[in-house]
Amino acid sequence: MANFDIKHIKNVVLVGHTGSGKTTLIESMLFEAGLINRRGSILEKNTVADYSDIEHEKGKSFFSKLVNTKWRGYKINLLDTPGYDDFAGEIIGAMRVADCGLMLLNASMGVEVGTDIIWEYANEYKLPILLAVNQLDNEKSDFDKTIQEAKDHFGQSVVIVQYPLNQGPEFDAIVDVLNMVLYKYPKNGGKPEKLPIPQTETEKANRLHQELIETIAGNDETLMELYFEKGELNEDEMKLGLHHSLIKHEIFPVFCVSAKKNMGSGRIMGFIDNVCPSAYEMPKQKTIDGKEIECSENGPTAIFIYKNLSEPHIGDLSFFKVLSGKIKVGDELTNENTGQVERINQIYEVEGSKRTAVNELTAGDIGATLKLKDTHINNTLHEKGKHIEITPIIFPNSTYSIAVEGTKKGEEEKLSMALHQLVEEDPTIRIEVSPELNQTIIHCHGELHLAIIKWKLEKQFKLSVEFRSPKIPYRETIQKSAEITYRHKKQSGGSGQFAEVAMKIEPWYEGMEEPKGYNIRGKEEINLAWGGKLIYYNCIVGGAIDTRFHPSIMKGIMEKMTKGPLTGSYVRDVRVILYDGKMHPVDSNDLAFKTAGMMAFKENFVKADPQLLEPFYHIKIQAPEELTGAIMSNIQTHRANVESMDAEGQFTLITAFLPFAEMQEFGSDLRSLTQGRARFTAKFDHYESVSFDMQKKLVSEFKKEEELV
Repeated sequence: MANFDIKHIKNVVLVGHTGSGKTTLIESMLFEAGLINRRGSILEKNTVADYSDIEHEKGKSFFSKLVNTKWRGYKINLLDTPGYDDFAGEIIGAMRVADCGLMLLNASMGVEVGTDIIWEYANEYKLPILLAVNQLDNEKSDFDKTIQEAKDHFGQSVVIVQYPLNQGPEFDAIVDVLNMVLYKYPKNGGKPEKLPIPQTETEKANRLHQELIETIAGNDETLMELYFEKGELNEDEMKLGLHHSLIKHEIFPVFCVSAKKNMGSGRIMGFIDNVCPSAYEMPKQKTIDGKEIECSENGPTAIFIYKNLSEPHIGDLSFFKVLSGKIKVGDELTNENTGQVERINQIYEVEGSKRTAVNELTAGDIGATLKLKDTHINNTLHEKGKHIEITPIIFPNSTYSIAVEGTKKGEEEKLSMALHQLVEEDPTIRIEVSPELNQTIIHCHGELHLAIIKWKLEKQFKLSVEFRSPKIPYRETIQKSAEITYRHKKQSGGSGQFAEVAMKIEPWYEGMEEPKGYNIRGKEEINLAWGGKLIYYNCIVGGAIDTRFHPSIMKGIMEKMTKGPLTGSYVRDVRVILYDGKMHPVDSNDLAFKTAGMMAFKENFVKADPQLLEPFYHIKIQAPEELTGAIMSNIQTHRANVESMDAEGQFTLITAFLPFAEMQEFGSDLRSLTQGRARFTAKFDHYESVSFDMQKKLVSEFKKEEELV
């Protein structure tokens, strides 16, 4: 197995909207490199990158894959990714360890929504990007329209390096304006002839060649001076300028390809080798404390875990990038995040489902090892004695929630373990076991994401599960003050129970004045675990209630606050004033005062104009400008409060506050209304009062449920 030094390793992530041809292009690249002797296809379910059962079943990529190949003295690690935003975690994770991106555009569809979303991620990471216009053999192919849309969406730094001849079903030739040559392909693709550019294309090719030179020179002062001096740049100078501009995320060169016919893939691979940056040339990785890590073979060993995967008959795999130094079989590395020491027993180069054992990998390379005992995605492992923790991947918040439960008794633990494994592999999934709602809730990124989760639970983990809408975590509070004297008395032979409390409750809000007319002996301010506060005043004088009973009264109040009188929801933002009471020398005890405190609070609460509150989320919707009106009309039907609407390039950013109860339906409406061209993020913000009619309906439903229990 050949060893590659840091200068001869390239890491390229393939991205693009679903159906743009990423997996098919990888097949052509592997075929060109001689790694495979026959190109697989999605329909035949035999591609190197898409090898999981569900991808074969659905004919789509749902997970990121690592495939390495060798090309003219270079090792190229190709990272295939899904095209759906539901699987943003897979896309972002692969981008995080890549040093260049190859973004595919469908020549018949132009810039699609998935492309726009992925472009934002690339901008965030300042990832060098090549654009490849694919499917030029499609009868509806329109290269010029696709390029114009790319410039409209991504800016004038999109620059043509190649353009097609004979696009459509007869597509067979590409004009390259970097090296000024025509590539003529056999009917079934493969190695092209290099021919002079036809006279009919000379004017166009010269114009685009000049535009390419001016764009390159415009981003490099040295080359600009050289261009002014000579009036020209040679091919090597242009490649050097492109190399530097790619690193700075300033130029986005466009190539042509038919992945299906294997036309253009070899030229892209040659450009990756000769022009695209290696890891050591990219901006240095930063630690969480702001220090920079040199990507050097001679530095301290450090690796970053970007993906976990569990496979039958193989076990758990951790995928990593070597940030510094060399990782060798037998190394013992410290996990900076957990403090655990992990022994590296195996190291693999990865070709889809095939893993080849190697003894070491060097800085800049990507590989895998059998899952480590206490290491997770986003962990940094390093040689002993160092303290290195790389800035973690920030995964997007979930926008879709669903409750899950097993349908067979005795499988609760098995379901719990399966959900844990799903989170280990996909950190964009969040599992919430809610005692409040008595539900296990999966938080994910949409209906398609959920479909994959369901498939895994049923097919991979052999579980029978049901999904249902999650209950809403309502809150209860009061709108006016009320007071009551409550006596708890119970006599049934022998010692009885006696406790009497006089209590006032009132709504609490930040900054309210201390209660007047009471002799305040003590005050407790409790930040409730579920949000809001309970303020408790002890205003007992003359020893009417012994101090030893106050914790029991408080316990009774808190117990009732965990199951409010309206809907059994948590109670918040109440001020309680205990100002009088009575004891019995024999029958008063902790249980009696706990009961009296609970019942006094409950009856007071019902008298104090109780109000039900529902959670509101702050959402940000990004949508094409032309769809703004339709979205604004729809969002109003979901009881949203629109906060702002601002232009962001080709998009409109709408921010609003949306009730959690409307979240699922709104997400489905948004996807349907915009055909997937809009997306939104959501984060819990606050609680608001529900309407009178809704409160009446919810209280009635709760009472019926209670009667059935």
